[in-house]
Amino acid sequence: MSVTVRVPAKVNVQLAVGAARPDGFHDLANVFLAVGLHDEITVAPAAELRVTCEGPDADQVPLDRTNLAARAAIALAERYGRSPDVHVHIAKDIPVAGGMAGGSADGAGALLACDALWGTGASREELLDICAELGSDVPFSLVGGAALGVGRGERLTPLEVGGSFHWVFAMAERGLSTPAVFREFDRLGEGTDIPEPVAAPELLAALAKGDPDALAAAVSNDLQPAALSLFPELAGTLATGRAAGALAALVSGSGPTTAFLVRDPDSAAAVAQALVSSGTCRTARTAAGPVPGATLTGR
Repeated sequence: MSVTVRVPAKVNVQLAVGAARPDGFHDLANVFLAVGLHDEITVAPAAELRVTCEGPDADQVPLDRTNLAARAAIALAERYGRSPDVHVHIAKDIPVAGGMAGGSADGAGALLACDALWGTGASREELLDICAELGSDVPFSLVGGAALGVGRGERLTPLEVGGSFHWVFAMAERGLSTPAVFREFDRLGEGTDIPEPVAAPELLAALAKGDPDALAAAVSNDLQPAALSLFPELAGTLATGRAAGALAALVSGSGPTTAFLVRDPDSAAAVAQALVSSGTCRTARTAAGPVPGATLTGR
C-alpha cells in the first residue's frame, strides 16, 4: 500500500519582518497565497526510513534525516509510539531553494501521507502542531488557500480571497540561504527602529475583492533589500518583468525566485517569455492561486 499527497508552493504577497528576537527569530506578518506549482509525496511501508527524489534540481534535495519530509515522518511516528519505517518519494516541481516553501511543502505532504498510511487519526490541530515544530512555513503548506501568518509565520488566520490571481515565477541561476538573507536584513537594519510587523489593510482588502490592480499596489517584502544585497542580479530580473507588463514584481520570500503579478493567463505567458528571452533568469513558470493545501490524491 502507498499514499500520495499533492502539496502546493506559496508566494508571500506581503512579508513584514520585525527586529530579531532574543531567540534569533523574527516576528512576521506573512500573507501567504498558495499557487499551482506542486510537489507530490508518496509514502509506502519500508524496512527503514529512506527518502528518494526526482524532478528539476532533485540533486539539490537532501535525502537524509535532515529532509523535512523525513523529519515529518519521524515526528509523527514518535508522537504515536511507532517506528518511521517508510519510503518517502518526492516528485519535485516546486523550485528548490527558491523562496517558495518547497521543502516545507514536502514536510506537510509527508506528514499527511504518513498519517493516512498509518491510520493514526491525528486531528487537524495535532498535525498543525507538528508542522509548527518542523518549520515556520510548514503549517501553511498543510492549509493552503490564503492566510496571514504571525509569530514566526506559523500561527495562521485564513483569509478571504475574491478571485484567482495570476503569477509568473522566474527561477534564478543559483540559490539563496534563508538564514543568510535574515542575517543581511539584520545588518542592513542595524541602528534603525524597525516597526512591529502588521498586515496592510489595503492588501487584505485587495485579496478579498480579487482585484489584481489593488493587490499590485500593495504587495511588499521587507526581505527584498537583503536578497538584492546578496544577489544584485535579481534587480535586472525584476526590471525585465515590469517592462514586459507585470503589474507588480517582487522577490518571493527570502528569494532568489522572483514573482510577477499579472492580469490574466495571456499576460502571464508573455511575461514568462520575455523573462526567459532576456537571459536574466534560468527559467520561468506560470501559476495561479489560491489553491488548496496538502491533499490526498491516491492510495
